[in-house]
Amino acid sequence: MDRFLLMTCFARAVETGSFTAAARDLGLGQPNVSRYVASLEDHLQTRLLHRSTRKLSLTPEGERYYADVRRILDAVDESESSFRSNVDPSGLLRVACPTALAHAFVLPHVPTFLERYPKLTLDLQINDRYVNLVDEGTELAIRIGQLEDSALRARRIGSYERVFVASESYLARRGVPQTPDDLRDHDCVIYTLLSSGATWRFRDADIPVSGRLRVNSPEAVSAAVIAGLGVGHGPAWLFDEGLRSGRLKFILTGYSASAVPVQIVYVANRLLPTRATVFMDFIADVFSRTPAFGGTAKPVGNIQE
Repeated sequence: MDRFLLMTCFARAVETGSFTAAARDLGLGQPNVSRYVASLEDHLQTRLLHRSTRKLSLTPEGERYYADVRRILDAVDESESSFRSNVDPSGLLRVACPTALAHAFVLPHVPTFLERYPKLTLDLQINDRYVNLVDEGTELAIRIGQLEDSALRARRIGSYERVFVASESYLARRGVPQTPDDLRDHDCVIYTLLSSGATWRFRDADIPVSGRLRVNSPEAVSAAVIAGLGVGHGPAWLFDEGLRSGRLKFILTGYSASAVPVQIVYVANRLLPTRATVFMDFIADVFSRTPAFGGTAKPVGNIQE
């Protein structure tokens, strides 16, 4: 029994969510992948996966075993890569990235990255939900804000200030807030996936805000503020179009909180394959040349701010 093959099939089934997708990735038949995972369970005398017609899910024992298997497979990959240092990075790289960052600053540079590394395939997972790197088999995630998970390590690639904006029509109708506390009497467009919820952070205080519109997309926040539906809060680059056209105005400019970090995170106890390190270097260089992020690109150790 080739246990390495069995572990590989198990890991790909977990990461793709189905035996069919794992078989496609590995170039094996779906019945073979299913049979290999069943053989692994027989060998370990424990069930690793719950199977249903819709999806696969890990059992508690499977979660622990997957973490170990992923470390083993990554170690083998990294060891082989060290003997092929003159060979281009290859394989499938999974990277999670917030929607606004992906569209504005990552996707425009993907063609250059893929041209530079022709043997590498990039699976860019664009969404604003929290991606668990271990459970979902994702090597890297670009994240905004303070990070507290001690199981992760991070490389800081930039930072930006959050700003406060409103349309001229809204300000003419409702007046211009002079202090953060004035926002209690204003409609604010709430971004529901913001970690702090409906509390906006200022230099000297955290202010609870409310409004008649709540959205789960940064782009929707910008569109709503331009439409005059309320005060907006976010990075300046999110509102760039409205600010350049004059449809939006900065407000409360003297009250901004400290800069928000942008970082690439990865699992601390996992060896990173070369394909992951070259992506980090590439994106760090991109952000270091992007004025919106302050021109910083420095590595850090365990995540702590």
